[in-house]
Amino acid sequence: MRDYYEILGVSRNATAEEIKKAYRKKARSLHPDVAGPGHEEEFKQVSVAYETLSDADKRQMYDLGGEEALRGGGSFGGFGGFSAADLGDLGGIFQSMFGGGAARGPASRARRGQDGIVALEVSLQDVTFGATKPVTVSSYVTCETCEGSCCLPGTEPVTCSGCNGSGSVQRVVSSLFGQAVTTARCPQCSGFGTIIASPCKDCSGEGRKHVRREVEVKVPVGVSTGTRLRMDGQGEAGPGGGPNGDLYIEFHETEHPTLRREGDDLLTELRIPMTAAALGGTFTVETLDGPRELEVKPGTQNGQEKVLDGLGTGRLRRRGRGDLRISLVVETPVRLDEEQRELLRRLAELRGETTQGSKDSTLKRKLGDWINGR
Repeated sequence: MRDYYEILGVSRNATAEEIKKAYRKKARSLHPDVAGPGHEEEFKQVSVAYETLSDADKRQMYDLGGEEALRGGGSFGGFGGFSAADLGDLGGIFQSMFGGGAARGPASRARRGQDGIVALEVSLQDVTFGATKPVTVSSYVTCETCEGSCCLPGTEPVTCSGCNGSGSVQRVVSSLFGQAVTTARCPQCSGFGTIIASPCKDCSGEGRKHVRREVEVKVPVGVSTGTRLRMDGQGEAGPGGGPNGDLYIEFHETEHPTLRREGDDLLTELRIPMTAAALGGTFTVETLDGPRELEVKPGTQNGQEKVLDGLGTGRLRRRGRGDLRISLVVETPVRLDEEQRELLRRLAELRGETTQGSKDSTLKRKLGDWINGR
């Protein structure tokens, strides 16, 4: 079982202020911007430990039964197997009815920041070879002046006079059973138990500021439109020095002028003259890896496909790349001079593709059938 006190480096009798200072120190040293990658899990453990120990109710439950008690799995003898959560609820009821129980004490203002999402356009080259691209994010960051404390440097929150630091106020009301004591959140301090008497001027006492910042995003190989990447701790900073949320990057792939993506493969067309289809030849094809030579064999038909292995896009979560599939389009000449037309008539006669009486129309039909492989 993890010891939250040990994670934060404080004693079990530490005050709320000592816990808060220990958390700030740990969080700053483990933040990805300072410690670099590889400390995400440790950063999360510190955040969970602080969230538990900074809340008086959660801390009491943790001290009684550890993490199991927080999940409602702990039980205590003499109460018929009630969980710590059940006892906490009963304690609240008894306190509400009879005014008993210890004061809750000051509550932390730290809250986790919200997650964010931004769209990032990527090209075929980016998703094939990978890339690092900047993205502009508009969100909250921890105030550098007060370091998230919300207070003017050199000052601290003061105990609320309306609730004496408990965060709640009690009042007596009449009911069918007589007089009862009800508990409500203190309106003067909003339930925190303390008041920011001298708020930080740079963040107006919120502990964070709204800025535009640039984040470097490593584009994974093989992503496609709609794929989302989570960047831990890169979301907005929480109020009161709370931990950052996460940032989600949603990728949108831009169109390529000559290549079309189909899964991990790329599709393109190569237009070749009728004579090249009949006689064969070598052509240059543009690929993401630069120009490649493609051999067209004699007698190639319109619509035939050639494949260049391993010249497609990169594969997400797998090694290797898809293929480049090239569809051959045989172009029929539409404008012929008399000499060219005569040469084609002569070729048709040699191939026996003309008949008496309908020479021109038959020639056109036969040439079209020959070109299209019929």
